[in-house]
Amino acid sequence: MSNAIQILHNILSLQETAPNTYLGQSHNPGWNRVYGGQVIAQAIMAVTKTARKDVTCHSMHGYFMRPGNPQKPIDYKIDPIHDGRSFQTRMVYANQEQETIFVMGASFHKTEQGLEHQDDMGSVPKPDDLPSIEQLITDDKDQFPPEVTAYFQSKRPFQMRPLDVTRYITPTPKEPKQAFWIKTTAPLKDNLALHQAALGYASDFTLLDTALIAHGKLLFDPSLMMASLDHAIWFHRPFRIDDWLLYRQTSSNAFGARALCHGQFFDQKGTLVASTTQEGLTRSITK
Repeated sequence: MSNAIQILHNILSLQETAPNTYLGQSHNPGWNRVYGGQVIAQAIMAVTKTARKDVTCHSMHGYFMRPGNPQKPIDYKIDPIHDGRSFQTRMVYANQEQETIFVMGASFHKTEQGLEHQDDMGSVPKPDDLPSIEQLITDDKDQFPPEVTAYFQSKRPFQMRPLDVTRYITPTPKEPKQAFWIKTTAPLKDNLALHQAALGYASDFTLLDTALIAHGKLLFDPSLMMASLDHAIWFHRPFRIDDWLLYRQTSSNAFGARALCHGQFFDQKGTLVASTTQEGLTRSITK
């Protein structure tokens, strides 16, 4: 098992410290704050531990209150606010040093039959026909900005195969959309909650960055202060994230130093398995 996938396993292995209370270990990827996807993933794992076995998480809505310290663990306190016959609802409060850094509501539903339809994935290259982002950067290292090279060459528990990387090479204003295939670098256990949590971890990758495409800007642009403000995920159908999923991202709005971005996850058969939306801070820094 690679070191990166072991780190993901450690992040998702929460310790119960009291009834409805769990402790999650932080991982420091070299940033000055906790990666938002880590908190989302751990919160999903924590609330799932308090839900019945006959229901699965179908949605979560969270707000980032403060930047977390990547050097310290996080306490997740669960409030089991509703237990119905078909639905269960939970609130989770993520705390560090007696301060709340993230709050999330999650809803669980017992599977039922009903109407069905979904968006079309469209025609896209298969993951086996695309090089990895690491390979692209290695082959054309001089064309990519140094900060982009460093970001994508860092060790992570996911493989990523983008459909198009020209925005990194020629950062000119374009339609704010991007897509890449993604999966874990090693198999995960046959546990839907684990795969949902891992998707939550991955769902924060480059999502807010999509808004920058409309303005010809790149991640880590020194003229911008960027941070996730809230995050929502809807889990539509069962899936495995250790098999390739297409993550399609768009941005519908930017105004008042905030940008709104959306994502959809499709499996290789074109089945829509999850959707996500995030609003983030895109504040201009004046010197």
